[in-house]
Amino acid sequence: MKLFFDENLSSTLVQHLSQQYPMSSHVRDAQLVGRADNRIWDYCKEHDFIIVSKDTDFRERSFTEGFPPKVIWLDVGNAGTITIANLLRQKHRRVVRFATQPNTSLLILSMSGDAI
Repeated sequence: MKLFFDENLSSTLVQHLSQQYPMSSHVRDAQLVGRADNRIWDYCKEHDFIIVSKDTDFRERSFTEGFPPKVIWLDVGNAGTITIANLLRQKHRRVVRFATQPNTSLLILSMSGDAI
C-alpha cells in the first residue's frame, strides 16, 4: 500500500511516514506539481497509489469515477504536518483495511471523528 500526497500536503510526510507507509510518494517526487488533477489521478491509477489530500477535488472525483485509485480525504482544516503524520499513524489499521476492501473508494480521516 503506497500513499501519494497531493501538493496541499508537505512532501516531508513521505519521510515522516516511511515506516508505516513505505514506498509512498509526493507530487513533487513525480514532477506533477501544478499539474491537472486528471493527470495526478491517472498517474496514481497507473502506479497503484492511494491519493491523500485535504482538497475536496479528489474526494468529489472518487464519487463520480469510483476507483482505482482510492482516495483518503483528510478533514483536518489547517493542521500542520506533524499533526497529519500522527493522524495517519494512529489510523494505520483503518488505512490498511480500506486499502484491501474491494468495494470502497473513499476514506475520510478527521481529527474530530471518523467517517467512511
